[in-house]
Amino acid sequence: MPTARRGHGSIDIAAPPELVYDLIADVTRMGEWSPECYRCEWLDGQAAAAPGVRFRGYNRLGRLRWRRTAVVDTADRGREFGFTTVNGGAGREETRWRYSMEPSSSGTLLTESFEFLWCSIPNRLAEAL
Repeated sequence: MPTARRGHGSIDIAAPPELVYDLIADVTRMGEWSPECYRCEWLDGQAAAAPGVRFRGYNRLGRLRWRRTAVVDTADRGREFGFTTVNGGAGREETRWRYSMEPSSSGTLLTESFEFLWCSIPNRLAEAL
């Protein structure tokens, strides 16, 4: 089955939006809650999210392993954190990820969404197997 082109999911968290943002935007913690990305590191001497800042994510799915560089697009504390992965070889944007936070009766409604922008031929072939 081919990868979905876009999707989203939401969860209500008993914490204020600013705290949720601080956890999500600290990409060095992404491996704690991602089923695929097990580690991230800031690049270029940076240590916090801001538009234009880059980080690298290390991913695994079964025996497959890969890494991607990502560029922070949005860093609006308590409201939205977003980044886009970039294919190192082709330099093309691949997947846009967004995390939006809205106040809710229990704390924060967190919505994660993605939009698949481009896929390399080798990745398309691997998906067909």
